[in-house]
Amino acid sequence: MSEPLAGFNWDAGNRKKCQKHGLKIDEIETAFRAPMRVFPDPAHSGLETRYLGIGKTAAGRHILIAFTYRSLEQQRFIRPISARFMHSKEITHYEAQSQEPREAASDKD
Repeated sequence: MSEPLAGFNWDAGNRKKCQKHGLKIDEIETAFRAPMRVFPDPAHSGLETRYLGIGKTAAGRHILIAFTYRSLEQQRFIRPISARFMHSKEITHYEAQSQEPREAASDKD
C-alpha cells in the first residue's frame, strides 16, 4: 500500500511549464481531486516513473497532465510536470475508449 499524498510539489519550473498552456494551478490541482484516468508514461520515464492523467477541470474541459510522485521529508507529493487542454481529436478518442465495454475478469475456481 502506498503512503498517503501530502499535496502538490510546485516550484518556478513546473509552475511556469504547466501554466504556459493556459491552465491555472488550481485547475490542475482540482483535476486530481476528481475522477481521473491515469496511465504510465514509459517513453518519458528515465530517472523517475512518470504518468499521464486525463481529467476535467471544474468547468468540464478535458486536460492532460504529465506528473510524477516525489518523496520529500518522508511525505509523498504529486509533482505536475506539464499540463494542457486536450485537442478535440484526443477528446473524441478518449471518449470512444471510455465507452468501450471492458472484459470482466472471470472466476475460474
